[in-house]
Amino acid sequence: MNKVLPPSIHVALTGTARGRGVFAGKVFQPGEVVEVSPVVLVDCKHFDLPVEITHYAFSWQGLTGGASLQALALGYGSLYNHANPANMVYRGDVENNAIVFLAARRIEAGEELTINYSAPGGGAACEGERWFAQHDVQPCPDTPADS
Repeated sequence: MNKVLPPSIHVALTGTARGRGVFAGKVFQPGEVVEVSPVVLVDCKHFDLPVEITHYAFSWQGLTGGASLQALALGYGSLYNHANPANMVYRGDVENNAIVFLAARRIEAGEELTINYSAPGGGAACEGERWFAQHDVQPCPDTPADS
């Protein structure tokens, strides 16, 4: 396994109804690795997980085309908020049991790091918000929490 270095990112409050988020500690260029998150793989269907965990788990099969497992990303991996389009993409790394998060575009230092929950295969953009409909939740607005 490749050496996993601490990423140049941190968790902070977003100032919106989204609560906390993960923010860039430096500029990331398109295609640059932002984080490699080791995963814990669970052999069950997504909605067999406790409901609280379903909001944080990734479909390993959807990312890798392999076994129908659920992946709980360690590190910051399960804390990224949603955006459409997102500023990151992600892919499953079967050899290292990890999810690799990459900059989809230039990301400025201090910018919130986001992924698209609904895009197939960890893409940055998609039509509609399939993930939210499946989980029966509404996306949080980007407006300040006290609005």
